[in-house]
Parts: sequence; C-alpha cells; structure tokens
Amino acid sequence: MEKKINKVVLAYSGGLDTSAMLLWIKETYGAEVVCFCADVGQGEELSGLEEKALKTGASKLYVEDLREEFVKDYVWTAVKANALYEGVYLLGTSLARPVIAKKQIEIAVKEGADAVAHGATGKGNDQVRFELTYYALKPDVKVIAPWREWDFKGRADLIAYCARHNINVTATAEKPYSTDRNLMHISYEGGILEDPWTAPPEDIFLLTKSLETAKDKAEEITLTFEKGEPIAINGETYSAVDLLSTLNFLGGEHGIGRVDLVENRFVGMKSRGVYETPGVTILQAAHRALESITLDREVGRLRDSLSTKFAESIYYGFWFAPEFEILRSMIDRTQTNVSGDVRLKLYKGNVTITGRRSPYSLYKERVVTFEDDAGAYDQHDAEGFIKLQALRLRLRQMD
Repeated sequence: MEKKINKVVLAYSGGLDTSAMLLWIKETYGAEVVCFCADVGQGEELSGLEEKALKTGASKLYVEDLREEFVKDYVWTAVKANALYEGVYLLGTSLARPVIAKKQIEIAVKEGADAVAHGATGKGNDQVRFELTYYALKPDVKVIAPWREWDFKGRADLIAYCARHNINVTATAEKPYSTDRNLMHISYEGGILEDPWTAPPEDIFLLTKSLETAKDKAEEITLTFEKGEPIAINGETYSAVDLLSTLNFLGGEHGIGRVDLVENRFVGMKSRGVYETPGVTILQAAHRALESITLDREVGRLRDSLSTKFAESIYYGFWFAPEFEILRSMIDRTQTNVSGDVRLKLYKGNVTITGRRSPYSLYKERVVTFEDDAGAYDQHDAEGFIKLQALRLRLRQMD
C-alpha cells in the first residue's frame, strides 16, 4: 500500500494551471499544500501572489529570488556554449526549469514534505525537465503531475473549474494561449498559435517592438566580456541581472529577438512556439564575434561540435546529468581567453558586428596583411602544403 501523502510542495505561478492544481491537490490527496514561486524575472506577475495562494488553500507561500543565480549560472553558461536548440531556439524556458526545480527540492527537504508537484502537461517538455531534476537531487521523491492524473481535457475546462470555485485567473476563452516569462525571454504557445499558418497577433508581444515601430535610427553599443561572460555595456559594469535587463530593453526597442518556430519536443511531437529573447540574441552575436579572434581554430570547432549536444541536454532536462557536468567543464575551459570588447550596431531586428578586440587575440595583422609582411610569413611554404593536401586527390587519377 502506498504511503499517504501529507504535505506537497507545489511549483506555483498563480496562473490558470497551478491555481486549479492547488485546490485539486487538496481535494484529491487531502494533503497540506505549500506553494513555492521562483522569481526568475517575471516581475509584476508576483504581486498579490501570497494573498491569492492562501485564499485558494495553501498553508504558506515561498517566494525565492533566483534571478542572479539564474542569469549567472544558467543563462551565461548557455551564452558561453552558443547553445541553440535546432539552430533557432535560445532555450529561455528550458534554462529556467532546473534552477526552479532545484530550489523546490530544497524547500521540500526543509518542510519535510512527502511530495513535489508541478504544472507541466503530459504532452510537453517541462514535465521531463522538472522531474529529471527532482530525481537527480532527491531520488526517493514522490512526484504529483496533475495534468497526467486529472480528468480535465484542456485549459477551457480549467477556466470553468476556476470560475466555479471563485479562483481569479487571467486566461480567458477568447485569449487562451499560454505565456511563460523570465528574465531571459517570453514564450507564447497554445490556443490561437497552435495553427502554424496563423501569424502571431502583434498585441501578444511584450518585450520587442515590431520592425515597423522599432527605432528608425541605428544604435551602436560596446559589450565587454571576461572569460566568455558579459560584464559591461559601453564601459559601465553591471550585475548579471541588470546587464541582461538593459540588453533586453535595448534589443526590444530595435525589434531584436523574435523567433517563431515549430520545434521537436522531447516526447516526440512537433510544437509551435513564439519567443522573444532580445538580450541573449545580442549576446550570442557578440560572443561569437569575440571568439572569432580568441579561440584556436580546432578548439572552436570542437566547442561547436559540443554545442548541439549541450543545447539538446538543456532542452531535454539533463542539467544535472553526469555527461552535462563534463560538457559544462569543457565549455568553461574553452572560455579562458574569451575576454575583450565587441562593438555592435542595433537596427530594425538586426545585430551587426562592427568591431572586436582582445588582449588575447590570435588575429595578427602583420601575418594576414596583403601588404609587406616583413618576413612574418613565407608564401613559398604554401606550395608544399597544397601538394600534400592534393596527394590523395591526385592518386585517384594516377595509373
């Protein structure tokens, strides 16, 4: 017989899904529910959350400020790896899940809870990301995933359920798409966006201006990196949170960072998502430019070969897996000399590199110049080099 669950720590946002779950868990399991909300940069969404959680039936609410940890340990790690899932997605949702789940487990241990619960659906990636982290950090934890257990068929049912129990939610039948916001990005999916032919309505976007309404004048900025991590804008040093917030604003004003894609979920289906990630879009362009002068060619190629696996590991939820620890240490090692400045121009959705410099630059003008190189390079050496490269090609045609 399965042990009775007396206390549950629920990852709670105050949105439609987790508001319904809070009451449903109490009714279904007869358990005390402790709510936990991670502040990863969703801002105003946190206001009034404690009152709402307690009113809906929670015994208490933890609100944990994870913004600095999220940006420094997770977002910057992805920037250093130039991580892109399927060549497009910058992983804003994927990166937030392990830092949230890690803190949720810490609270469950502190509270002596029997179980943890999350609001991810049985069709999506987040259920995997949350639960792989739970099990990696607390192997014996009991997981409650209401979307895999209850009889509700979709969000329309949840809206009706909340209405019957006087639970105030912002989702409506007329505007049923789902959003997820953190300091790195905002994502939009579901509802009217499920048809991949339907263009996202302009009024859904919160971080970025359209190309039509973006600034008509280009803006040039200089970013400074230290060992692959951004530390300053135009010579002014910022905290990780403030730097990303500033770049989000700058990028948003210039219409930078919108992505509309159909991606392959880990569970096997295709899904359409619309994302706004202005700051990290700028950072990845700048970071690649700095690496172009500071990374050895073969080190760069090795790092690029790891980036796909790195991005997939994040997307699939394996942040705390042993292979990811090794990948992360290798990425960090490649960044030892990725320090210096990058100058960029922001304009109408574009990020254009206009300059890069570093005290560790491998670019030697006296070697590459078309002018007199003063003996820095002997052009006669190229003849033997080419003949050796051509040997296998010539052998194919020899008798």
